[in-house]
Amino acid sequence: MFAIIRNQCRVVFCRRLLLCILLLSFFSGVNAAEVKDVRMWHAPDRSRIVFDMDNKVDFKVFTLTNPDRVVIDLPDTKLSGEVPKPGTTGQFIRQIRTGYPRSKVMRLVFDMAKPVRYFIQLFKPVDNYQYRLVVDYYHRDSEDQPKVKNHPVVAGESSKKQEKRDILVLVDPGHGGEDSGAIGKKSYEKNVVLQIARKLESEINGQPGMRAELSRKGDYYISLRQRTLIARNKQADLFVSIHADSFKKKSARGASVYALSQRGASSETASWLADKENAADLVGGVRLADKDDLLAEVLLDLSMTKTVSESISFGREVLDELKKIGRVHSEKVEQAGFAVLKSPDIPSILVETAYITNPHEEALLRSPRHQSKIAVAVTQGIKRYLKKSKGLYVK
Repeated sequence: MFAIIRNQCRVVFCRRLLLCILLLSFFSGVNAAEVKDVRMWHAPDRSRIVFDMDNKVDFKVFTLTNPDRVVIDLPDTKLSGEVPKPGTTGQFIRQIRTGYPRSKVMRLVFDMAKPVRYFIQLFKPVDNYQYRLVVDYYHRDSEDQPKVKNHPVVAGESSKKQEKRDILVLVDPGHGGEDSGAIGKKSYEKNVVLQIARKLESEINGQPGMRAELSRKGDYYISLRQRTLIARNKQADLFVSIHADSFKKKSARGASVYALSQRGASSETASWLADKENAADLVGGVRLADKDDLLAEVLLDLSMTKTVSESISFGREVLDELKKIGRVHSEKVEQAGFAVLKSPDIPSILVETAYITNPHEEALLRSPRHQSKIAVAVTQGIKRYLKKSKGLYVK
């Protein structure tokens, strides 16, 4: 009898012990994180490394010298993906190493190739992304945002002054790098619009009295605010942001042209699109310090009225030319609060070239021939606007 009771007690004890072990194992792994993938982007002024993680982690950062290193410790973290190999790490980093100096602490060591400034931030899940540890490296003697030079307002200047230089159009391929933009069946928006933007740049540069420059020349992200600063820093006369639209219904189709609105969107579609495009900074990984302060916003709004009017006129000419090569989604220039169009003294438009989520239009967007048609149409729209605008001069 006592033997039976003893055996039953042992069984109960073993079950409880096993349960405790399982519970301990579960709770010890609740806050554990796994680095699923490591991605890298290189821009002319910075390198960005993105660590995709499945959980939040409290990281610690410190630097070492002789040689220069940046070290990040990630507690309760393990690495599933591979770090970029030497030779692919860009101008700032010689190599990236990993190790475990203490139990359950993963260490990332960046061996630097030159003096740097860095910024590291953990971003919460957004869209299709989980947690992301984003590491940016910049030149030590530069700023991550370009300084703004005084930009003379072109509208109203005499043609005699403007004869001294060509009309400069800043062509802005939307999205890039971490931010893929809209996704079609076979392509990403960021890649398609860069191809179109390059053709537009070439087409404009072939026109007497005009020249174009790109805000980005490769697959890397630029914040919305920095895109406008690049245009002002280069003293651009016009700003054209190139995009490829998306919608939940694959039947949606047609090109659209948008200008800034200071008083609300002109339609529900325009409002939805502006919210989507403005959210790109969340995907691209832009720190809060990049946001304009209240005073800057107030001063900006006070100076924008005439520029918005010019932008609508500019957009109308471009839209009329786009009608000649295909269907348009809206017969008028729509307006909404697009952050990328907030240049106080540069007429600015956003061109949604087509719906990349529409299979037929995605095929057109991928076609070099149709891309060239878009480039020609936008260029002709620019020329029409410059011809009608009293303050601008084209040779």
